[in-house]
Formats: sequence, structure tokens, C-alpha cells
Amino acid sequence: MIFLIPIFFFGIIILFSSFFVVKQQTAVTIERFGKFHSIRNSGLHLKIPLVDKIAGRLSLKIQQLDVIVETKTLDDVFVKLKISVQFLVLKNKIYEAFYQLEYPHEQITSYVFDVVRAEVPKMKLDDVFVKKDDIAIAVKEELQDAMLDYGYDIIKTLVTDIDPDAQVKAAMNRINASEREKIAAQFEGDAARILIVEKAKAEAESKRLQGQGIADQRREIARGLEESVEVLNKVGINSQEASALIVVTQHYDTLQSIGEETNSNLILLPNSPQAGSDMLNNMVASFTASNQIGEAMKRQREEQDGKNNK
Repeated sequence: MIFLIPIFFFGIIILFSSFFVVKQQTAVTIERFGKFHSIRNSGLHLKIPLVDKIAGRLSLKIQQLDVIVETKTLDDVFVKLKISVQFLVLKNKIYEAFYQLEYPHEQITSYVFDVVRAEVPKMKLDDVFVKKDDIAIAVKEELQDAMLDYGYDIIKTLVTDIDPDAQVKAAMNRINASEREKIAAQFEGDAARILIVEKAKAEAESKRLQGQGIADQRREIARGLEESVEVLNKVGINSQEASALIVVTQHYDTLQSIGEETNSNLILLPNSPQAGSDMLNNMVASFTASNQIGEAMKRQREEQDGKNNK
């Protein structure tokens, strides 16, 4: 019985080692005496102890491999690109994926390097940013053709990062900042120009309204003078004397207004009563002479017209 105990435990170990579990989205390759025997999918499975061996497990989930490639562009700028490759193992080609490729990640990385270093040197740095989807498509097409025979399906490739040299990025930032400053200066100039134009329009409108006000003022003054002359004519004062009298009256009204201002520095010369009388006489004489000259010119024009008619 003592000798049966180890045999019993050994039998239990052998029995439990005959069963194994395969997780979901996983494939297990079974070898019998070192030779491929079968592929087991998710679930509980049985194998012959000491005869069958689990050679390996393959995940059937979508996997992602990030590859960083440093290369040179057409305008001699070194840039690093991060290429993300999403792939999975085909369920009907698990055998090829397990036995034909020992290091699939390294194989995919080599193809990515080859394609990127063939495509990017054809582009300038700005085009690399614009045409990154074209680079991703080229990588996927190359990988799809190469890896499909090995049981790998390329789902998608993405260019997730483009990192130029630090000095190049600093220069690009300076160019961008200068361009934005230029645009800001243009907007500021346009705003200043609009402000000047609007200010000029406002001043022109102010001058127009001011001129209209002066014209209205003068029109009312003329109307008042006309009425004053008519009143004086009714009492026997002719138009010339009435005009002179009104001017003298306005002269003294001006003196009175100046006298009411205590801080006025205006001096009106001449300012004596005799000067007012002389002003009145001079104005009457001027009006008389002006009327005489006008009458003479009128007679001369009539005589000239009569000669021309003959």
C-alpha cells in the first residue's frame, strides 16, 4: 500500500495534465511527438499525456504594433514618424501564422521601415503632414500583400505622429507666428483706416451741418434786415440811409456785447462817437456812388444794345 500511494498521486497528476482550457479568442497548437497534430479553439480540451504537447498559443484579437521610423524628406529635413499597425491572425491560417513566422513583429517592422523610407523622401516636410494618409495606405497595401500568406491580416495602418527635428519645429513655429503677426497687422491697419474714414465722414457731415446752420442764420439775418428796411422806408428814410443806420446800430450793439464780457481782450478801433458818424456818412456816400455807377453802366449798356440792333 505504501508503494501504491506515489503511483496514485502520479496517476492523478497525469489525469489532470490531460485536460487544458483554451481562452476565448485564443488558438492552441498541439504537437504529437514533436509533429503538428491539431489546433484547438476556446473551451475545455483533452490531450494524451506525455504524447501530446501544447506547442504554443496565438491570440486571435486585433493587435497593434507601433513602429517609429526616422527618415529624410525631399527638402533634407529629418523627421520621425510613428506608424501604428493593427493586425490579427486569420482563423483559417493559424498553422501558417505559428510555423512560418518566428518573429512576426520584427517582420512587420521591417516592411514598415522599407515602405516609409521609400515614400517619405519623395515628399517635402509640409506634404508629409498633408499626405500622411497616403503614407498609411502605402504601408497597409505593402503589408497586406506580404503578410497575408503568413496568416496575418492587416486591419489598418495609421500615421499617429510626425516629429521633425527640434530646430525645424522651432523654425516652423517662428514662421507661423510671423504669419499671424502679419495678419494681425493687416487687421489693425484696416481698422485704423476704417476709423480714419469714418472720422472724416463724421467731420464732413459736421461741417455740412455747420454750414447749413450758418446759411440759415444768415438767411434769417437778411430777412430781418429786409423787414427793418421796409419799416424805415415807411417813415420816410430811403433804402441807403436805412442800410447805413442798421449797420451803425449793429456796430453799437457789438460794442455793448463786448462791454458785457469782463474777461474780453478784444479792442475795436475806431470807437469814438465821431467815428460812428463818419461811418454812417461814408456808407451813405458809398451807397449813393454805387447807385450812380450802376445807373451809368445801365445807360451805357442800353446805348450799346441800340447800336447793335441798328
